[in-house]
Amino acid sequence: MRVDIFSLFPEMFAGPFSSSILKRAVDQGIVNFKIHNIRDYTHDKHHTADDSAYGGGAGMVMKPGPVFEAVETVQAQALDMKDKKVSVILLTPQGRKLTQQMAEDLAKSDWLMLICGHYEGVDERIRQHLATDEISIGDYVLTGGELAAMVIADAVIRLLPGVLGSGESLINESHTGGLLEYPQYTRPEVFRGWAVPEILTSGNHGEIAKWRRRQSIIRTAERRPDMLKVVELNNKEQEIVADLSTQKSNEEDV
Repeated sequence: MRVDIFSLFPEMFAGPFSSSILKRAVDQGIVNFKIHNIRDYTHDKHHTADDSAYGGGAGMVMKPGPVFEAVETVQAQALDMKDKKVSVILLTPQGRKLTQQMAEDLAKSDWLMLICGHYEGVDERIRQHLATDEISIGDYVLTGGELAAMVIADAVIRLLPGVLGSGESLINESHTGGLLEYPQYTRPEVFRGWAVPEILTSGNHGEIAKWRRRQSIIRTAERRPDMLKVVELNNKEQEIVADLSTQKSNEEDV
């Protein structure tokens, strides 16, 4: 996969992409990151990439010219990507909220182009005529889209084949399959008097799988009950959720 990121502050990406899993993906040739400074595509001596908003108001707005030129120049030069699936994503608080399913869909792309908004936002024509999608990482406002671009890159690239040491790591983690992940333990078996649940040391993998499924349901019901609305549960699992709901109601009535 190729990932091009367009930013007014490209130096912000030096650290995250040069360590941990993302660095491994780069070293293995699984992903190719290219960071572009939008100011390099301006044509005045001050490299101006923003201007005041028509109609007045506080703050500055990113100009369309440098952003269009940056993206279109990169697209024209990437001859090896001409027939590849490309997503041009604008990072904005107004976009679709990032989910695991969206990350999985984006992982099927050959080429991601991430445009980092800044200041009061970007000229509307960038949204209308350049971006193919708009994504937000949550209902809050950041100083710019750079951190959002890092989050999306991490969420997507870790899903690519060969990036994680074991494909099994992706199967049971939170949000994959619609549930939060079950509790995890490691050595020592007893720490400060707190023991690992006996079932996990039993060696009975069938019972361990059942315990983990139950714990995932319980944890999701307690922490993110909204997620259960779209998860398919069997009758016994529905009873678990109903019992938890009844127990919570009784505790609130006390």
